[in-house]
Order: sequence, then C-alpha cells, then structure tokens
Amino acid sequence: MQFVWTSTVVTLISFGILYWLLSRYAIGPLMSVMEKRRELVLGQLNEASATREEAAAYVEQQKEALQQARKDAYDIIEQSRQTSGKQADQLIAQAKEESVRLKDEALRDIESEKNKAMAALRGEVGRVSVQIASKLIEKEIDEKSNEGLVDQYLKDVGTKS
Repeated sequence: MQFVWTSTVVTLISFGILYWLLSRYAIGPLMSVMEKRRELVLGQLNEASATREEAAAYVEQQKEALQQARKDAYDIIEQSRQTSGKQADQLIAQAKEESVRLKDEALRDIESEKNKAMAALRGEVGRVSVQIASKLIEKEIDEKSNEGLVDQYLKDVGTKS
C-alpha cells in the first residue's frame, strides 16, 4: 500500500472546507438555537421560582387574613355577649324599679282607701252613736252639741285603737 500525498492533501483541504462550512452554516446556528433554548429554560426556571415565592407569600397573606377574620368574629361575638349582658341587667333594673314603683303606688292607694274608710267609719259610728244616745235620752240634741259628742266619741275611739 502506497501513501499518496496528493490524495491526503485533497482530503485535508476537503475536510477543512467541510469543517469551515459546517461551523459557519450548521454548527453556529445550531449553537445559537441551543443557547436561546438554554436562556429560555433558565428564564422559565427563574419565573417558576418567582411564581412559587409569590404563591407562598399569597398563602401567608391569606392565612393572616383568615386569622384576622377569626379574631374579628371572636371580638364581635364577645362584644355581643357583653352587650346582651348589659341589656339584660338594664331590663332587670327597669323591672325592679317598676315593681318598686307599683308597690309604693299600691301602698299609697291602700293607705288612702284605709284613711277614707276610717273617716267614713268614724262619721258613721258618730252618727249612729248620736242617734242611739238621742233615743236613749229621748231628747233632740242640737247641732253644736251633736258635734261635741261626735268629737268626744272619736277621741275615745281613737285612743282605744
């Protein structure tokens, strides 16, 4: 086997031209596409990471909002309990005041009616006593004497009762 220099040189020149053509028209654009793809993937990874961080922050905000809503609801419930307790106390106090007022009014009415009945009874007892005394004495007593007897009798009755 014989070594042919011309064929080797032509092969090396052909290889160099082929290498130059491939690097210029095939490998360069292919590397450029691959670099763009790498940058796109890195951008998507960074965007996914940022989105994940935003989602975590949003979840944390939602947890805080839920906690605040629960606290507000608890405060509202507690405030309504206190308000209802105060209203119940006020109603009880008003009812007590009303019952005391009604009791006092009833006592005043009873006392007034008692005094009226006592006065009527005294007048009737005085009149009946005078009539009995008149019948016993069988004489007519004048008006002045009648009043004197009634007063005397009422004094006697008042000291006995």
